[in-house]
Amino acid sequence: MKCSARSGLKNACGCMNGSVQLYQRCKDASITVANWYHSLMNQTDQPSARIIEVGAGDEGQRIDNYLMTQLKGVPKSRIYRILRTGEVRVNSGRIKPTYRIKAGDAVRIPPLRMAEAEAPARPGDRVLERVSSSIIYEDKGLLVVNKPSGLAVHGGSGLSYGLIEALRALRPEAPFLELGHRLDRDTSGCIVIAKKRSVLRAFHELLREGGSDKRYLALLKGRWQGGERRVEAPLLKNVTQSGERMVKVAPDGKEALTIFRPVAIYKDATLVEAELITGRTHQVRVHAAHIGHPIAGDDKYGDETFNRRMAEVGLKRLFLHASALNFTLPESGQEISVSAPLGDELRAVIDRLEAE
Repeated sequence: MKCSARSGLKNACGCMNGSVQLYQRCKDASITVANWYHSLMNQTDQPSARIIEVGAGDEGQRIDNYLMTQLKGVPKSRIYRILRTGEVRVNSGRIKPTYRIKAGDAVRIPPLRMAEAEAPARPGDRVLERVSSSIIYEDKGLLVVNKPSGLAVHGGSGLSYGLIEALRALRPEAPFLELGHRLDRDTSGCIVIAKKRSVLRAFHELLREGGSDKRYLALLKGRWQGGERRVEAPLLKNVTQSGERMVKVAPDGKEALTIFRPVAIYKDATLVEAELITGRTHQVRVHAAHIGHPIAGDDKYGDETFNRRMAEVGLKRLFLHASALNFTLPESGQEISVSAPLGDELRAVIDRLEAE
């Protein structure tokens, strides 16, 4: 009995020891697999520095703007921080945010965690149809749109889309579509969209050097006295506590020049052509108000009583329309001249004023 008991106990202990050892081996294997998986996931999730060679189509851009196109989802403040700290290098050297990249430059971009970018909202079919029918000129390098009033040029500030997003939705195969300049949301008329980086650079150069001829039609308060009037008054941008952007005439503002020419004079309003020599934010609107002839329908710089009077003749928006645009691209020498007539809603207001 003793031998049998001892033998049974020995066998039982042997089985138990074997089970413990087997369990320990499995446990060790599980830990090893878990560690390997965790390490692998960390390696996959951890981005690494990359080198990008600048192509000819991107030459001339500021490095900060270039990085914003390459690092979608990274906050602008983070981009300027990696520039300031030297984490971004061009040809192995530190650069300033104002550096303009050249074809062949090797740009080192440090490892960054990029937020998952939400898919942009797609404009409705009615908006897309309206934008498509508003294209008034197109060639290989650019197109010009007669922008509808009420449509912002781009999304943001609570807007899910604008003109440029609508154009990209219409042409998903287009490799490049960018705004050449801007128009206020409530302003209608000619706006340039570049289809090539080189055209965008050339057009921006024209704007900086005053090489474009931009004309607007505006309905102003009161009866105009005399002929052409040059308004040269510096403009200063300001943001109120509520976040609203305002512009005012101020000695320390940027130089701004608008030439007003009367087109038609009515009982208590005047249709004028405004030529922009400079292109400051809200320039026509602020200059018109500055000389005592605010634009009809302007709820920011306008006259409430005059606006109510214009509403009686059917005006439901800002009466400001970018009617003509002329320029010559410096590299190609290509001359562009486009015009857009007043829309039906503005034409109807003029007809009613003429009938009074």
